[in-house]
Amino acid sequence: MINIVWFFILAFGILFGIITGRGTEVSKAIVASTDSTVKLVMGLAGIMCLWCGIMKIAERSGLTDKLAKVLRPILKILFKDAAKDEKAMGAIVMNLTANMMGLSNAATPFGIKAMQELKRLNKTNDTASDDMALFLVLNAASIQLFPTTVISIRAAVGSSNPAETVIPAIVTTTTAAIFAVVLCKILEKHF
Repeated sequence: MINIVWFFILAFGILFGIITGRGTEVSKAIVASTDSTVKLVMGLAGIMCLWCGIMKIAERSGLTDKLAKVLRPILKILFKDAAKDEKAMGAIVMNLTANMMGLSNAATPFGIKAMQELKRLNKTNDTASDDMALFLVLNAASIQLFPTTVISIRAAVGSSNPAETVIPAIVTTTTAAIFAVVLCKILEKHF
């Protein structure tokens, strides 16, 4: 659906430029934007490689494991059925830890594994369990300790301090995660 919306926005803009006699300006703008887009993507690729390397060091140094140990007792309180199953809990902890550390590529397989484990524990096959819904909410409203993508984009466009968003990101994502969990717990009693 969004592809259709973007197509009509672009088509309308180009058509409007041609009708108003600004076709040359439109074509110059298109060429200029493609040039700046390629430069941005190339800059982002390098910065993302750097962050992936840093996060891999954090993973291999045991920092993510330490974070997982802190999370495990909290998550055992939140998840009813999954708290009793070590496989499900392990996948949930690893997914959330990877997301917190900005390792979204590493988080995806753990997220898939966590959902598979939660599905195995689910008593009804056609309906998501409360634990499945809670995991999905926590995954979507994940606390970000290192918002690597935002830092990378800010650095690529020449920000003087690309990491100044770290503290606001921690505060806002923590607040969002807390509210999401509270709302999920309230709604699971009614549905």
